[in-house]
Amino acid sequence: MTTTKAPPMTESKITARNVQVFYGDKHALKDVNIDIRPRSVTAFIGPSGCGKSTFLRCINRMNDTIASCRVEGNIQIDAENIYDPKVDPVQLRAKVGMVFQKPNPFPKSIYENVAYGPRIHGLARNKAELDEIVSIALQKAGLWNEVKDRLDSAGTGLSGGQQQRLCIARAVAVSPEVILMDEPCSALDPIATAKVEELIHELRENFTIVIVTHSMQQAARVSQRTAMFHLGELVEENDTDKMFTNPDDQRTQDYIMGRFG
Repeated sequence: MTTTKAPPMTESKITARNVQVFYGDKHALKDVNIDIRPRSVTAFIGPSGCGKSTFLRCINRMNDTIASCRVEGNIQIDAENIYDPKVDPVQLRAKVGMVFQKPNPFPKSIYENVAYGPRIHGLARNKAELDEIVSIALQKAGLWNEVKDRLDSAGTGLSGGQQQRLCIARAVAVSPEVILMDEPCSALDPIATAKVEELIHELRENFTIVIVTHSMQQAARVSQRTAMFHLGELVEENDTDKMFTNPDDQRTQDYIMGRFG
């Protein structure tokens, strides 16, 4: 089994060491070591089924919800072990927001979609504070001007691109530090994709973003660092410009050139 060498110590928001993931007897992720830098965008690339999304879900313990899944190794955020028994996964997921492949707004109003998280986490003392949180989150998601006059309308009535930005607003509303995005544009048209990518550029000023994408062009446009996964292994990770022009591993070169799936 090939293992990835532990990266040199750098300023790191997320640190993973020797991470292994098993689904029953299937060894899905093998000895992953990576440092993810703060307030930047890191893209995970690689063929389908290579472990990108599995590792992404390790960062906010979404794999805890899968009975057959076992995670080994160490993942820290701000030097805190997120798999420590004392860590509450619900609180962790407030700190580490997630945006999924398909927009999944709640069957509630636009306002309630964004207000839901701050309300259950007790982030607002009164209606005025909650209104402000909703307004700021929608502004950060680039959606405020489009929906400010219809906040009582159903979130599911928005276009696909608007729904995805609503889900981003929902994630931002609880003031996370990390935002995970699992192919957030795969169900969107090119215009909506461009808006989400522009939004990612703006959000990285305040958040650490990790994005899984099958689009090489998207990874090149939005990320500062790129990590290549293949068959459950982290093949290499480096500055995005270097990864797309002069990668260290032939498998990365082959994937970027379209030589395998």
